[in-house]
Amino acid sequence: GMNIYKRHRFPPQIIQYAVWLYHRFNLSHRDIEDLLHERGIEVSYEAIRLWCNKFGPEFAKRLKKKRNGFGDTFFIDEVFVKINGVQHYLWRAADQDGDVIDVYLQERRDARAAKRFFKRLLKSNQEKPLKIVTDKLGSYRVAHKQLMPDVIHDTSQYANNKAELSHQPTRVREKVKRKYKSIEQGHLFLGVHAEVYNLFNLGRHCISASNYRMLRSRAIASWRIVTAS
Repeated sequence: GMNIYKRHRFPPQIIQYAVWLYHRFNLSHRDIEDLLHERGIEVSYEAIRLWCNKFGPEFAKRLKKKRNGFGDTFFIDEVFVKINGVQHYLWRAADQDGDVIDVYLQERRDARAAKRFFKRLLKSNQEKPLKIVTDKLGSYRVAHKQLMPDVIHDTSQYANNKAELSHQPTRVREKVKRKYKSIEQGHLFLGVHAEVYNLFNLGRHCISASNYRMLRSRAIASWRIVTAS
């Protein structure tokens, strides 16, 4: 395909590295400017922000194409976020391995919002889940009954599973990474963030060190292929 790095003064490796740092770790554009400076590379944080906005979504699209499916249990929840001082809800679904299936900002958490989110989940997955796990919010009941009545809906386990999923750093990241200026900007960031997170979500806490290193090398190799040109 066309070279996406055309007319960029910096080598692709540096651009890829900056975008990777931003989405992989809890770093600001200014942090990355400092890290690159330490390696003798002078780039302004504004340029890094532009790279993240321009290349991030393209990399995410490519990662999505390569991705294998998700597990058969979806954990769904919503948290408050402020956008321009206005209360919104960040809806998210993750599977039993902690992979992020979808993250979506909405203004409400009523039944209509729940249905919209469920529709997105059904559209983005070939396979319907066997089970969804949610808290006891009534909106979920309505959406479940109307859109996936044959899927098991479990609210009892939510509290225990919540604890298991708390090793996920993404929630923190999704909430504090940016004070989103707009829903669009939020979606842009969250979409890229989820894909990069999933690629590097290697289950560190439940595999041996050597296995982890092997999987990590494989993930980095995939990242390099996907971002190559």
